[in-house]
Amino acid sequence: MILLFLHLHLTILPCSNVFNVKKIYDFIPKVNLEEIDRLNSLSKGEEDHRARYGLTKLSDMSKDEYKNLHLSDEKMTKSPHLYGRSWIQYKDWKRHSYMVTRKKRAVLPMQVDWRTKGVVGGVRDQGLCGACWAFSTVGIMETMSAIGNGKLVQLSVQEAIDCAGLGNSGCAGGDICLLLDWLAITKTAVDTDKQYPLRLTDGKCRVNKTASGVRVNTFTCDSFVGAEEKILDAIATHGPVAVAVNALTWQNYLGGVIQFHCSGTPADLNHAVQLVGYDLTSEVPYYIAKNSWGPEFGNAGYIHLALGSNICGLANEVASVDVL
Repeated sequence: MILLFLHLHLTILPCSNVFNVKKIYDFIPKVNLEEIDRLNSLSKGEEDHRARYGLTKLSDMSKDEYKNLHLSDEKMTKSPHLYGRSWIQYKDWKRHSYMVTRKKRAVLPMQVDWRTKGVVGGVRDQGLCGACWAFSTVGIMETMSAIGNGKLVQLSVQEAIDCAGLGNSGCAGGDICLLLDWLAITKTAVDTDKQYPLRLTDGKCRVNKTASGVRVNTFTCDSFVGAEEKILDAIATHGPVAVAVNALTWQNYLGGVIQFHCSGTPADLNHAVQLVGYDLTSEVPYYIAKNSWGPEFGNAGYIHLALGSNICGLANEVASVDVL
């Protein structure tokens, strides 16, 4: 009841001043208020670009609750190059490969946003189900399907939660590359969300072996630490990618570009998102990351992550997919 009470107040507070702000702050753990102040004081750059922190729908959680409920779901279990096929192995890699120089960088579009093409579905909310790995992976599959056939259809995340093996554990966690690996090995078709609706809890697998859903044709899984130009290349010339990240400092994120205070080591990866675009024209170039914490979180459900420094570990595990 306390959590629900606070969530309602945080949602309507900007539209009304009838509530006592002090009472709301009474529900916020002191450590979160201290972290908000610390992160805001350390954020750098112009006001329009630096990350901003404040009260969100997750701010009433203790740090342990936040980590246990939202940051225990992405579990990278082996080096990315051991999955599927590397991006470098594409037969037309020579067309994609280049070194990052001003001259070469100009080959890429300065801005890419797949949302403007009508191929990116709405932001979803994983709630208390630790299935970011499924939301992000199924999300890029439905976008790649839409790019191919011109029709955006929401695919079933619940099917992945209920059915994916190879170490994936439903709402208890999984991995973006493990899911793609399982889908490729089993040739399982991902059904539509309408046919296999989201329930945000573990359930008995009801996969339809004869379903004419979306199947993985090939996929890539790579580490691009120190080579983020390849992430830009993949997004611009192929489509959105799923990445594992460290979201420990995202609990109180309101907007702007996250540039600092976000460890990028593989051991700290704990969440997964989709990178659906980037902007190289911004004062602080950034990726557009689609999250799965609902449209009211961050930038209407999105987070902007600084480009080029493996911020939040986003370059450690990068997955792309071709679908049938």
